[in-house]
Parts: sequence; structure tokens; C-alpha cells
Amino acid sequence: MSTGSISRTPICKLNDRELPYLYIKRDDLIPYCFGGNKARKAQLFFEEIDNGDYDTVVTYGSSHSNHCRIVANMAAARNMDCILISPTEVSDNTYNSIMMDLFGAKLITVPVNEVHDTIENTIAKLKDKGHKPYFIPGGGHGNIGTRAYVQCFDEILDYEKENDIKFDYIFFASGTGTTHAGLVCGQLIHKTCHNIIGISIARKNPRGRDVVLESIYDYLNESKISYDPEDVQNKTVFIDDYTGDGYGADSEMISQIIQKSLISYGVALDSTYTGKAFSGMLDYVKKNKLENKRILFIHTGGTPLFFDDLNKWRRK
Repeated sequence: MSTGSISRTPICKLNDRELPYLYIKRDDLIPYCFGGNKARKAQLFFEEIDNGDYDTVVTYGSSHSNHCRIVANMAAARNMDCILISPTEVSDNTYNSIMMDLFGAKLITVPVNEVHDTIENTIAKLKDKGHKPYFIPGGGHGNIGTRAYVQCFDEILDYEKENDIKFDYIFFASGTGTTHAGLVCGQLIHKTCHNIIGISIARKNPRGRDVVLESIYDYLNESKISYDPEDVQNKTVFIDDYTGDGYGADSEMISQIIQKSLISYGVALDSTYTGKAFSGMLDYVKKNKLENKRILFIHTGGTPLFFDDLNKWRRK
């Protein structure tokens, strides 16, 4: 079964009094299992799977992982076995993990420092038993994931041309790195002057930015695209001021932003990814006096995690 190609996601202007030129790109509306950047990436991975000879998908992610939810769903739709390697440190019960179970994925939970060896051992055992596993890196990392957001950047350029506008700033949640890398690669390929700002949801500098840079260089080199390393460095902006206590961290301020977004715009954010990035964007805009700039926020998905937040508020 094929999931079909990803349709171009809409860009909408938000009715915000303080930010009159604030727009949002709704990748959360990709029409597959609550959408998101992981759906955009997984589509390309599964195109490769569909064109190959594989019977099992193996990947990595926490119980919060949008990536694991999407991969488990796409595997189930094809009647393929799916094995998820998950860290015990982030293995609480979430709506994403409930869906992973619903899709019949096999979960292997180990301490985070054992994840790499567990992945290698799992793949080796599958091959020994005659299976043909396909491994998708956590978060859709790698050049396939980067390519998905080069394509997303092309969509943004098409929107600008069709509507005769130009975005000054593009903000989004920066996690495993390929969403960020794809947008920067798209900018380098098209030689545009957008300010692309990744708001880290967990990693700190310099490691967080270095991971993005590695993905950018890998993609450009594999694609044989020439580049100026100094230009790449200048265009890779990774802000780590809003990570809180790390991946999945919640705070009262982020909760207020999530509730305001739902009430004011009808858009659901979450405290793990998009709520943290949207909150960071608002603070960045205020500190840098960018209120009258044309700003695009890319909603990278995570709707099931919004309902986890909703449950927490209900219990208070």
C-alpha cells in the first residue's frame, strides 16, 4: 500500500494584533496520521522501502516521538513488521505511544547508552533469521529527511511568488536537525536572503548547531552542490535559549502560549516541540524588535502531544 505523495501544505495569515505579518505553514495538516514534519520525511523513506525488497522497519525514538508514530502507521498500512527501539529515560505513556501499540509495533526499551548496540544487534538478528530489515534513523535523520525540507522550502518560495510577498524570517522547532538542514540547503540552492531561525527543543550549542551543519554538508556534498563554508555557517542560526529542562520539558509560560494559540488562532501546539518553538519565536521577535517583519512559523506537527498537555491541565 502506498501513502501517496505529500500535498503542498497551506500557509495561512494569523490574526495577531501584535504581529500583523505573522503567517504559519501547516505541516501538521499533511493528510496522514496527524501529519507533521515526520510524515513529510517518512513519505520519502517509504518510497525507498516500497521500491526495495524489505519486510521489516526498524527505527528509534521515545514514547513522545511523532516519528515513531508515523513510521509505525506507515509500516502497519503495508502489513510490515515494525520494531521501535526506545530509551527507558523517556518511556512514559503518551497518545503517540498508545498509537504505536495500536499499529502493532514491537517496542524494545533500553537505557539510552545501549540504544546504538541494541539497534545493531536487532538488525543483525533479523538478517540471521532471513528477514530484510530497513533502518530509518531516529527523527528521519539523514539526507532523505533533509531532502524533504528542501522540498518544503520550494513550497515556501512558490507561495511567495504566487502571493507577491517575501518572508523576512522563518521560525520552526529544531530537533534532530534535518528539518533545519533542509531549509538552509533550500536557501543555499536558491540563493535567497531569508533569515532562517531554528529554535532548539532540547539540544544546546555547540552540539545542536554542529548536528545541523553536519546534515547540511552531507546533503550538499552528496548532491554535488557547490557552497561557501562561511556562507553555510552564517545562514545556520540555532537558538538554544528556550530548551527549558530539555526534551519534553513543560513550563507555565509555554502552557499559556499553547492555550493562547488554540483560543486566538484555533491552532494546537504542544509543549515538547511546537509550543516551545512558538514561545521562543515570540520572545526572539520581541527582543530583536521584529514586530513589523513578515514572519513565517512552520508548524512541524505533534497534535497527539497537545492532547497529552490537555490531560495534564484537566487534572489540575
